[in-house]
Amino acid sequence: MPTETAPVSSKLIKGIKTGFIALALSAIGQQAVAAERLYIFTENYPPYNASETGKGFAHNEDDITGICADMVKAMLSRVDYDYVMKMRDWSYAYNWVQDRENHGLFCTARTDEREDQFQWVGPLASIKWTLFAAPDSDITLNSLEDAKDLRIAGYKGDVMSDYLVDQGFNVIMGISGDVNTRRLTLGQADLWVTDGLVGPLMAEEEHGITGLKPVLVFRETPMYLAFSNNTDPSVIEDLQQALDEARAAGEIDRIASSYE
Repeated sequence: MPTETAPVSSKLIKGIKTGFIALALSAIGQQAVAAERLYIFTENYPPYNASETGKGFAHNEDDITGICADMVKAMLSRVDYDYVMKMRDWSYAYNWVQDRENHGLFCTARTDEREDQFQWVGPLASIKWTLFAAPDSDITLNSLEDAKDLRIAGYKGDVMSDYLVDQGFNVIMGISGDVNTRRLTLGQADLWVTDGLVGPLMAEEEHGITGLKPVLVFRETPMYLAFSNNTDPSVIEDLQQALDEARAAGEIDRIASSYE
């Protein structure tokens, strides 16, 4: 009997070892695939990023459009990376992508304060930091300092709102910007800080309000696709090269022109 059980045990052990090796190789393969997948987030911020359904969220790229969104898609079409694109509230997405490998966020204003927080791919478009007043307002500003004593509607995580807070302005924060037009018309705020294109478009689409008064443009910054610092720099290089190629081919300019 011992002479018969030994070969059986040997085969069993050999089979177990083979199974472990196969599982290990499979796990390595899955990790390699996962490492090549990009997770890209944005917010509802028309005309730069917008939901096809009109909602403030989206679960896949087919439901996301806009100037920056189309530019990012054009760039991604030129690289061999699998990716997932989702739309979420800005403050949630901004915090979520940081320190997570292969996670990115657009369109993110590139400022000195944010420079070391991300790796940058761009530029895509630029935003004009604008203070809007209600259609019937008589507010006039000669400089940003003239707004020191006024109530300014903004939202959490927005670069313009955060800048004004840091400068000591009275900013009424919300979790998104779509309520700020109503704050103006209800007298809950004197001004609204947002991009020069976004303000009038959001006011009309969300609330049917036209005639917002742009009383001051006080800064302009480029917007980028921002990736976490945990992302392999080679990924950033590939994406930047793809964007540069799309721009050289005239694709980026055509996208921007299509929204004018």
